Amino acid sequence: MNSRRTFIRQSGLLTTAGLLAGVVPLPAVAQPQTNSDSAPQPKRSKWSDGSRLVISVSMQFEAGGQPENAESPFPQNMQKGYRDLPSETWYQYGYKEGIPRMLDNWDKLGVKVTSHMVGSAVLKNPKLAKEIVDRGHEAAAHGMNWSTQYTMTYEEEKKFIKDGVDAIKQVTGFTAVGYNANWLRRGENTLKILQELGFLYHIDDLSRDEPFIQKVNGKDFVTVPYTLRCNDILLIEGKNFSTEQFLSQVKMEFDQLYEEAENNRRQMSISFHDRIGGTPQMVQATKELFTYMKQHSGVSFKRKDEIARLSMEDKTTIRE
Repeated sequence: MNSRRTFIRQSGLLTTAGLLAGVVPLPAVAQPQTNSDSAPQPKRSKWSDGSRLVISVSMQFEAGGQPENAESPFPQNMQKGYRDLPSETWYQYGYKEGIPRMLDNWDKLGVKVTSHMVGSAVLKNPKLAKEIVDRGHEAAAHGMNWSTQYTMTYEEEKKFIKDGVDAIKQVTGFTAVGYNANWLRRGENTLKILQELGFLYHIDDLSRDEPFIQKVNGKDFVTVPYTLRCNDILLIEGKNFSTEQFLSQVKMEFDQLYEEAENNRRQMSISFHDRIGGTPQMVQATKELFTYMKQHSGVSFKRKDEIARLSMEDKTTIRE
């Protein structure tokens, strides 16, 4: 499997190739005349609680659960049999500085987020995991460790997911109802297992800008879409965006979705990782960004479990 950095580089090259490709004009096509009274009207579903645009923020709690010599900003040229000590300190920053700084920022902004927690990271830093929940944020499951779960057997994957949930429950007292696979790469059995284990939703989907419901094991199950476009690991650590570039990209996403939200249900997802989104410049950028968003009428920040429950109760939620 390609590493995160290989994935990021390849996605950047594909985007560039697409921009450079020529555009072939399409021939004009006569438009059929329609009766405006009988023409189908566009869907105009909105949030049942009156929100115009819902912002969904993820805070990934992964550091401390990474495998030995995990990928990092350092060259991937370590000889076998040796520990990558500088890389370990890059991850340590996530729980020593990153998450505590983000938690203070969320409090100042009055924002509650969803923290996707790796089980082994929670067990290594239990006080921090409990603090996240005690300060009003959602603890969602993110596997027991960074293992590739789509290659697991049904029983192996079920145990892998449950072990992570149990670690969160043991440390924080919170029962996780949401799930995020490593790099979103769930397997063919993942949703079935999540439904069996009592989960309400997952986020490993990029197909929409609003939540939707699908049948899993004959029961309703919610997808609360995730993001790569507004994700610090892809933009900052992967594509080496400056904070100004990050701000610009995410702000343009917000402006467009806010415009669309006048008539349609829209959700905007933003993701921060402990050792990236918790740096001083990124927290400052986030403060500016969220302050701008909160100046707009009808914008609300919600945890993903809240979004999933709203979606489950709303008869107008899209069903697939």
